[in-house]
Amino acid sequence: MLGIVAAVLFFISFLINAADIGTNDVFTSANVMLLGLTALALHVAGIGVGRTRHSNGRRPWSRS
Repeated sequence: MLGIVAAVLFFISFLINAADIGTNDVFTSANVMLLGLTALALHVAGIGVGRTRHSNGRRPWSRS
């Protein structure tokens, strides 16, 4: 999920930079890109990934 957020933030950063949109000091393309890098780093670290309790890959109700 955080990988998708990072991709959206990178796209917004690209649009701000390519269209030369005048924004305030908070939403510059570099700041949005840094937010995207933060989300990507958290995604690579495994935070925000849906994990289950069952690590063996079997469903708890299957008997085979």
